[in-house]
Amino acid sequence: MKEQNKRKILQVALDVLELERAIEIGKESVDGGADWLEAGTPLIKSEGMHAIRTLRETFPDVGIVADMKIMDTGAIEVEMAAKSGASVVSILAAADNATIEDAMRSARKYGVAIMVDIMNAGDPVQRAKELEELGVDYVCVHVGIDQQMKGMDTVGLLKKVSAAIHTPLAVAGGIDAEMAAEAVNLGAEVVIVGGNITRSANVEDSTREIRERMEFGTAGKEERKKLKKTLDEEIFALFMQVSTPNVSDAMHRKGVMHGIKPLFDNIKLVGKAVTVQTFEGDWAKPVEATDVAQAGEVIVVYGGSKDVAPWGELASWSCKQKGIAGFVIDGAVRDVDEIRRIRFPVFTKYIVPNTGEPKGFGEINTEITCGGEAVNPGDWIIGDDNGVVVVPKERAYEIARRAKEVWKNEERIRAEIKRGKTLSQVLDLYMWEKK
Repeated sequence: MKEQNKRKILQVALDVLELERAIEIGKESVDGGADWLEAGTPLIKSEGMHAIRTLRETFPDVGIVADMKIMDTGAIEVEMAAKSGASVVSILAAADNATIEDAMRSARKYGVAIMVDIMNAGDPVQRAKELEELGVDYVCVHVGIDQQMKGMDTVGLLKKVSAAIHTPLAVAGGIDAEMAAEAVNLGAEVVIVGGNITRSANVEDSTREIRERMEFGTAGKEERKKLKKTLDEEIFALFMQVSTPNVSDAMHRKGVMHGIKPLFDNIKLVGKAVTVQTFEGDWAKPVEATDVAQAGEVIVVYGGSKDVAPWGELASWSCKQKGIAGFVIDGAVRDVDEIRRIRFPVFTKYIVPNTGEPKGFGEINTEITCGGEAVNPGDWIIGDDNGVVVVPKERAYEIARRAKEVWKNEERIRAEIKRGKTLSQVLDLYMWEKK
């Protein structure tokens, strides 16, 4: 366990592409209590050493971290960053020891610190021990964003590394206020926060909250235990916080059920799919699915016809009474006035007055196609006023996390627009148009 008595460092990672936005976010972060500002790798790749120079000129009394993620030519890249105004330069632990040693010689020459990031190290604890022997200034315990999306635990890795070495530790990877408090308790000297500050609508308040938890919060671990949900509960909670456009963006515009729309406004649907394959006019299997589906699940049907409805008010009442979350059909429904009155979430392609007969053809809980998208039992269905998206169950947690990040980013952009910028100005579209 590292010493707890000195003030810990809050580092804000400016992982944006636009330098002007980075400066604005940096000012709000410093006002909220940030100690160091990081020129994130995306910013450095976008703006080069100019980003570091500008940050140093704008924030002369703040530590500037150049997240170079060096893999080779360590000495020259450290020299570049140091001469541009960096206080700390990052190297990847995957780099050869010769690269790290040469980078350290350059760092000593130019008076900067070396932080080595153990993200993706084969054996992170063993590699941290080796880095300590090399004499690096900081070891950064880091779970990358793509790994976070799949549920890798930053704090759990910090605990293992903290018990193994005495070198000052930095920690990064999805850190929020509760995790920041726990990281300090585990001995982290530097707490690195990105999206939970930079994508906030109010950067200063978000920074201040994390700063306060680092200084005064001692119950981070216990709070996380109390808030611990099952994986399905966490996925559900995340999808409830985002829109289908957010989910579609997170899936690179995949998963949208084309042509399927909600029956009424202000509708929200999240649940796991119970799938039904039926045939034209046969409403037996869709109705029988109400006996199979559990509370919170969504019945998803390929209906086979736009002219005959295998679903209506009475089936919707059955679902509502049982707590089934909603109904989605590539086909038709009827009795829509009554369905709207009881506000049972139904999404459909067509509305017709006539129905067919219960013949019993088809199958429940098999792979189907709905709105042009493959749907398997247990896949996650998200619906709202924009339409319906299906997320494969194998990627549900990852996509839910990514969709939340999309939402956070839009919150930040929305706040900047409200301050007087246009969307094209916020995103610097002219710079990023394809040449």
